[in-house]
Amino acid sequence: MRLKREGSVYQLSFMPRFFPVNCYMVEEEEGLTLIDAALPYSHKAILKTAQQLNKPITRIVLTHAHEDHIGALDELKKELPHVPVYISHRDSRLMEGDKSLDQEEPQTPIRGGVPKKLKTKADTLLSDGDRVGSLLAIAAPGHTPGQMAFFDTRGHELIAGDAFHTRSGVTVVSQLKLSFPFPALATWNKRVALESARKLIEFQPSLLAVGHGEMVKNPLAQMKRAIDEAERNFRRE
Repeated sequence: MRLKREGSVYQLSFMPRFFPVNCYMVEEEEGLTLIDAALPYSHKAILKTAQQLNKPITRIVLTHAHEDHIGALDELKKELPHVPVYISHRDSRLMEGDKSLDQEEPQTPIRGGVPKKLKTKADTLLSDGDRVGSLLAIAAPGHTPGQMAFFDTRGHELIAGDAFHTRSGVTVVSQLKLSFPFPALATWNKRVALESARKLIEFQPSLLAVGHGEMVKNPLAQMKRAIDEAERNFRRE
């Protein structure tokens, strides 16, 4: 595991050279908000990092319910039984293995690894605009129907889940990059993902932190180029 820090955001990256899977700790005055739970074996490194930072994990917030974002959740809850878990209303269904679609949603199949045996249930279900400590919850569907991003209103850091990835440059998640195709292959709906990318750039983040790839400081120009590329490719389809 590799640990990096930008402002109040700590990135814990597992397998960073080969298949980077990231989770984040956001430092608050009273403790740490853990965003996502990485891979099944990640719980030991997550707990050790919190111990090293000398602050307790006070919340576990999930961007979406794919297995590489909730992998260590059950093990973490065994160690932290009183720490509440947050996820969007919509992705709470994916958390329970329910891949059904609502009638008004685009009827493209939900892709990616959806948990089948997860024991942990969410304590709080989030909607667009809710607050979690210093974080503003932003609905950012596309990769999954209920994905959320989280915007730290203190320093304008954006933890975007899989709305973008940065493994081969800043990329809207719907765009297939042969050097790192997996996020695109696991994306539910390209059109919705592009709409969410447009929405997120309006927050003018100072930092882009994603589920796969490096954190990017001052990311606006790169996010804009990624959106322009996605729009061009979408028009060609």
